[in-house]
Amino acid sequence: MTTPNLRTIGIVDDDPFVRTAVSRLVRSLGMQAQAFASAEEFLQQRGFEIVDCAITDVQMGGMSGLEMQDQLLADGCRLPLIFITAFPEESIRRRAMAAGASGFFSKPFNAGELVSCIERALAAATVADTVAPDRQHDKDPS
Repeated sequence: MTTPNLRTIGIVDDDPFVRTAVSRLVRSLGMQAQAFASAEEFLQQRGFEIVDCAITDVQMGGMSGLEMQDQLLADGCRLPLIFITAFPEESIRRRAMAAGASGFFSKPFNAGELVSCIERALAAATVADTVAPDRQHDKDPS
């Protein structure tokens, strides 16, 4: 359950240790963290309707983070996405960023840089919601 006016960050990663670490980092910022073990779980549970931004692994069992990004875009969802990966490849970074990713980090990542990226993504999403609310995903007000 989300608290009104409290930002919620989705963490999509098949590694439970990464989910826990990133969730703790997000909570240390005074935000809520909602963890998902896979891209499929995120989509099936309609995580895009309850989070303000998502941090996702690139390579996971089943659907990849890039495939999740493609699906969200195909559905008209402009949720800010930040990618993290243990296998950084320039072609993958370029693809994610060209499709609108807010950031792309190699594991292990610098926590301060990730925090700055989260803050920029949320600020940009707030401006987009104000300027063109019909282009953003619908938010559950509860």
